[in-house]
Amino acid sequence: MDLQIIKRNGEPEYAVLSWESYQALLKAAGLKEQVTTPVADRQPPTPEQERPGLDQLRGLRENKGLALEALARTVGISPSYLTMIETGERLPDLAIRRSLAWELGVAGWREAS
Repeated sequence: MDLQIIKRNGEPEYAVLSWESYQALLKAAGLKEQVTTPVADRQPPTPEQERPGLDQLRGLRENKGLALEALARTVGISPSYLTMIETGERLPDLAIRRSLAWELGVAGWREAS
């Protein structure tokens, strides 16, 4: 089996093995083989596919376990204004979109929507 051990501070952290060896391990474990699309054949995602829309803001916030009041306070806006953004009543300016993206770990929302 082709295997490379990557260490950090002298301790093993990662194991890298060939695709063939990986498939053999999956088979031995009784798991389904994984088939991937070659990198050369993959299409890059469009900007719309890369980032969620503001209409998904509430779900993103809830998935992160953030209370509306806490996110609003961190971003520097009122909870009522954040509610209006989440419901689509208001479109936040660029600075607020950047802050929301940063706090939620979302790439994007920097350009005009």
